[in-house]
Amino acid sequence: MGGLSIWHWMVVLLVVLMLFGSGKVSNLMGDFAKGIKSFKKNMQEDEPDASMEASADKPAGTIAPPASTTTTKQPQHQG
Repeated sequence: MGGLSIWHWMVVLLVVLMLFGSGKVSNLMGDFAKGIKSFKKNMQEDEPDASMEASADKPAGTIAPPASTTTTKQPQHQG
């Protein structure tokens, strides 16, 4: 009883088309698709840049020594 059937969606689609017209709806969907394509393109462009920066920091053929992850605490003198 809480779900919407196909007939409900058909009525909603008909009302939207009557209010906005088919031209505006198709333009809106086209703009939405262009935005998604642009977003995907920019995401793909960002990935190679990050790998290039990481490889540019180190000269080719050298291996960086592992970074020390432990720290020693110095005793504090209070007095």
